[in-house]
Amino acid sequence: MKALVLAGGSGTRLRPITHTSAKQLVPVANKPVLFYVLEAIAATGVTEVGMVVGSTQEEIERAVGDGSAFGLEVTYLRQDAPLGLAHAVLISREYLGDDDFVMYLGDNFIVGGIDPVVRRFHADRPAAQIMLTRVTDPRQFGVAELDASGRVVGLEEKPPAPKSDLALVGVYIFTPAVHDAVAALKPSWRGELEITDAIQWLIDAGRRVESTEVSGYWKDTGNVTDMLEVNRLVLEGLEQRLDGKVADDCEIIGRVVVEAGAEVAGSRIVGPVIVGAGAVIRDSYVGPFTSVAENCHIAESEIEYSIMLHRASIHGVRRIEASLIGRDVEVTPAPNTPRAHRLVLGDHSKVQISS
Repeated sequence: MKALVLAGGSGTRLRPITHTSAKQLVPVANKPVLFYVLEAIAATGVTEVGMVVGSTQEEIERAVGDGSAFGLEVTYLRQDAPLGLAHAVLISREYLGDDDFVMYLGDNFIVGGIDPVVRRFHADRPAAQIMLTRVTDPRQFGVAELDASGRVVGLEEKPPAPKSDLALVGVYIFTPAVHDAVAALKPSWRGELEITDAIQWLIDAGRRVESTEVSGYWKDTGNVTDMLEVNRLVLEGLEQRLDGKVADDCEIIGRVVVEAGAEVAGSRIVGPVIVGAGAVIRDSYVGPFTSVAENCHIAESEIEYSIMLHRASIHGVRRIEASLIGRDVEVTPAPNTPRAHRLVLGDHSKVQISS
């Protein structure tokens, strides 16, 4: 078995962060989401990974390399335009050959990994194995319809009138039979080759498609709200580790990680919190579910339930919460007079101001 990891796409819902960074490399708990994906694949025993990349290929390659850091052998497969998940399978045909493969969307996060569903596939070997989860608004997802025995009988992509609340999670396992399905597809109304249409083709051809309902936690980390929620979830698993320099005048409460090379002084940190190497926190409060990346600076400020990316700084700001702060961002208070906000914002930024 091989793996196909989809790491293309423009990440429009995470702009402006993704104007300068691949969405799969935005970190939760100071580690890129894509790394969690690769670790989950390695845990199944699969070692050969085809990485489908687009305009952010260079950045993805710098981060992942040849895959050896994860115990994998990574081959990069260029997709010149994001023309659908089935199109990614189509352009990967030569690499995949006649092997079974697991396809994993590189911005999806599944607690507990995928080893159980891979084992089930090996035991039953249907033409396709999909993962499902119940959602409140299935109109935003690919939706599966099951018969009384639980077998998949129909699939729709973002239907206006869903037949169930079971949404497809971004992990699929296929036999080589899917290649015939993909080759027969025509673009959908979205102009894409839909993987849901390919699976429906298998069903219509009498091939067996099985499903597994995700019992743990799943998120598509495509927007800020979901990124913060996944960050919260991962930080819940921390154990206290203070490898950096923590001054005696600090108050450290609960599951706090201070990496080697970080410095904390005159501050109160309430976990779960992770502070990356080279970060400096002085005379500040850092509240639960906050990730502070490498070489960040926080001084005379308060922050909670947030993610700070590399080299960001916050100086003299009373309170920040539920925020995603990008690389090299500087956050400072406005002057008292005149009482006006001065902003330099990139395209697609979102700002909420307490006046």
